[in-house]
Amino acid sequence: VKANDGVLTNFEVLNFLRSRGAGKDLTRVIAPIAPSEFKVYDYLEQTAACSQTRESIISFVGKSKQYKLAEAEILNLINIRPSSVVEIDPIVEECDKRMGEGVEELVEMVLQVLPTPPSQMQSDDQVEFNKDDVQDGQEVEAS
Repeated sequence: VKANDGVLTNFEVLNFLRSRGAGKDLTRVIAPIAPSEFKVYDYLEQTAACSQTRESIISFVGKSKQYKLAEAEILNLINIRPSSVVEIDPIVEECDKRMGEGVEELVEMVLQVLPTPPSQMQSDDQVEFNKDDVQDGQEVEAS
């Protein structure tokens, strides 16, 4: 890795930490990695970066050129992997002016090209509840 060669995606940082020996197994104790690097690794393992591939990122960057996004906006879209228009609005500067209705197409492209993070798949599965546990007329609070 060249010093000051540019910004890295979370995927690239995670990949670098893995190449240095970071992991969830017991060899973690003898790996030549600082405790702070393990904290970064543990965090990135719970984000979209853990399910991304170099190919999906390259494909996303290529397809996002049509939207004339800044490099920082593309980087944030890759790292955050927004799944709705509401999540894209704070990432893309002057989103309404620059993109108009194209923002919905951008959301669809993000969902198609970048893989779903495992944490998001688990939370989708946990939303279900048993209807028999709710009495008629009673409101249910989501937790």
